[in-house]
Amino acid sequence: MTIRTRVAPSPTGDPHVGTAYIALFNMAFARSQGGKFILRIEDTDQARSTPESEQQILNSLRWLGLDWDEGPDAGGPNGPYRQSERREIYADHARQLLDKGHAFHCFCSSERLDELRAEQMANKQTPGYDGHCLHLSKEEVAQKLAAGESHVVRMKVPVEGTCVVDDMLRGAIEIDWSQVDMQVLVKADGMPTYHLANVVDDHLMEITHVIRGEEWINSAPKHKLLYQYFGWEMPVLCHMPLLRNPDKSKLSKRKNPTSITYYRDAGYLPEALLNYLGRMGWSMPDEREKFTLDEMLEQFDISRVSLGGPIFDQEKLSWLNASWIRENLTVEQFADRLHGWLLNKDYMMKFLPFAKERVETLSDFAPMSAFMFSGLLDLSPEDFAHKKLEESEVKKVLQFTLWRLEQQRQWTKGNIFADIKALSKAMGHKLGDFNHPIFVAVAGTPNSWSVMDSMEILGPDMIRARLRHAVAVLGGLSKKEGKRLEKEFKVLSAE
Repeated sequence: MTIRTRVAPSPTGDPHVGTAYIALFNMAFARSQGGKFILRIEDTDQARSTPESEQQILNSLRWLGLDWDEGPDAGGPNGPYRQSERREIYADHARQLLDKGHAFHCFCSSERLDELRAEQMANKQTPGYDGHCLHLSKEEVAQKLAAGESHVVRMKVPVEGTCVVDDMLRGAIEIDWSQVDMQVLVKADGMPTYHLANVVDDHLMEITHVIRGEEWINSAPKHKLLYQYFGWEMPVLCHMPLLRNPDKSKLSKRKNPTSITYYRDAGYLPEALLNYLGRMGWSMPDEREKFTLDEMLEQFDISRVSLGGPIFDQEKLSWLNASWIRENLTVEQFADRLHGWLLNKDYMMKFLPFAKERVETLSDFAPMSAFMFSGLLDLSPEDFAHKKLEESEVKKVLQFTLWRLEQQRQWTKGNIFADIKALSKAMGHKLGDFNHPIFVAVAGTPNSWSVMDSMEILGPDMIRARLRHAVAVLGGLSKKEGKRLEKEFKVLSAE
């Protein structure tokens, strides 16, 4: 048997270091066993998926040094490798489940489901579908379908007993069926959910081992049941420990930059970042901290994965990155890396026209442009002092701008300006007053050239990271304050 593993990122946002972490361990396991590693794009969320995000994922993983044997760009015998191009395959398999009585049409409105969930939460019950449409007769279903009533397809799930899931690292995991919801398999728009598409694709692509994050453990019973319904052999499961912040919370962009492109643009070496991800819950037999990808592949044994939550610590990553620079690069190679990073004409030509209009001597260029070559800026609360806005309002401006720009998928100067102008108007501030803290967050000073041009050039990952950093410099948001501002932002956005 040829070992076949896969990574299946969703192109709905910035390329996440967690994706690279899972991709690395899937590739390492497959290659160490003489097998194949597949990349599949899970873009069933058509509202949020974008070609730009997909390309960023592919570019980021390749920048790290990861490659795959089959995928949307590499081709292969088991394509298409984008789920949006496999819609008929899922529809056919959903019909098979309906015909065999393993799934059913559900016509419940979103309002009814919201009320059901609220009632269950109030009664301290596990939220889940109550089987309202489970016992509709064939005639009733046919009438509703003929009338064009909106519906989804749900899977049938046992209501009693226990599901036992075998895991490579954790052994037998027992989950009561009462804790497993009657999962939607096909959404109202006809697109499959992750659960149906995941199982069908893994089977048709002959995946032998599914190595994924531990957040998917609770979904394993649904997947095991689907394999049984289809009469297929289930791949071996292996649930990796989640990456965590230094405070042991789940790794999140609110506490740590999580985008691969942020670390690339901030000047981290791909070898160092990949080395660091390889150390997340795994160690070399000789316990050394520095190793190359080839060395990891040569020594890889998945049984050496520790289930304790690995800590993604930027300070530790920076130390390792410095070690790679000092010990592995000659001066000539260091110069080449700097040139390939951002110290090159192509990159500088994007903002040299703005700098040229502001310098008096050539030596003015370096301090004036330093923020274009930086990661997070060295800021203090005093830097954000504003003649008209209180510090709490400045923090709100920065947070609301961050939330608005997190929704922006077409990162252009025009779109950024439109977002900020609309937000400043909605918040009742003059654009100049509104832009002041944004200038400081992005450039470190309110006296830089056009902040919109800088934001476009620096890119979404770096700008969002700097805005989060600015909010943190101003004291961050308490849980209570965060919830209050989220409600206010939603109201503002709906107007």
